Amino acid sequence: PNSALIVIGYFIFFQFLVLDEADRVLDAGFEEELRVVFQCLPKSRQTLLFSATMTSDLQTLIELSANKAYFYEAYEGFKTVDTLKQEYVFISQNVKDVYLVHILSKLEDMGVRSAIIFVSTCRSCHLLSLLLEELDQRVSALHSFKAQSLRLAALHRFKSGQVPVLLATDVASRGLDIPTVDLVINYDIPRYPRDYVHRVGRTARAGRGGLAISLVTQNDVKLIHKIEDVVGKQMEKFECKEDEVLADITKIYKARRVAAMKMVDDGFEEKEKERKKQTLNTLAEKGLLKKRSRKRRREKSAK
Repeated sequence: PNSALIVIGYFIFFQFLVLDEADRVLDAGFEEELRVVFQCLPKSRQTLLFSATMTSDLQTLIELSANKAYFYEAYEGFKTVDTLKQEYVFISQNVKDVYLVHILSKLEDMGVRSAIIFVSTCRSCHLLSLLLEELDQRVSALHSFKAQSLRLAALHRFKSGQVPVLLATDVASRGLDIPTVDLVINYDIPRYPRDYVHRVGRTARAGRGGLAISLVTQNDVKLIHKIEDVVGKQMEKFECKEDEVLADITKIYKARRVAAMKMVDDGFEEKEKERKKQTLNTLAEKGLLKKRSRKRRREKSAK
């Protein structure tokens, strides 16, 4: 939606508005931007929404579109392909980065040429990119705090093979042409099984093999069991030697401290606070704050 606002002058020529994965469009809180976009489109346009599932966010999107939208739902269950190996490593939260760095150090031995690391927040994405760069790892980061031009540049470096590892949030990776990769790492376990399926679907495409490794802490156990129930497959244990993994723990802890200081220096912390403030103000102005709170309570009670 933010990118669409840049080319809003061309909207008078639009005859069709097509939104793929429409159930995810409002995940990043783009409701106000979409409202403006819809108002600028010709009323004679045809709106087409495509989604795997009907959600409350999608119902909001249909209401925002004003004119009656054509909605296509194609839910066939959330399944993963047989050629995908799904593994986990059960760890303490305080050594999560240590295990991640160890796995990345073994990419060549594992025959992995390219990997995507999925995280849940922009903050984690930025911090991890700084940490890995401090350890001389070649990575690109993709999150919504970055301008679209910087996101596309990061993606180009990854697609062209300049860097073998891409760090990404779910929202930032949506709608971008990310190629098939050999390995997907779930640094953070997603809240919903559908997000897990979308993530690991970046590998093991077109009949080829692929590997997905999930870093699981004690707080993630219920989420993992829910994912296994939905996809109908139990994850296998990722084998690694603990003494080998922890050999560089001091070096990695130091790199994390340096990365945290760099985040303060580059103004990320202030940008994050300002963005949260703007989001809350927008929601409050539109009377959506209570609605969103009720939605979260419903989601918690449904678990």
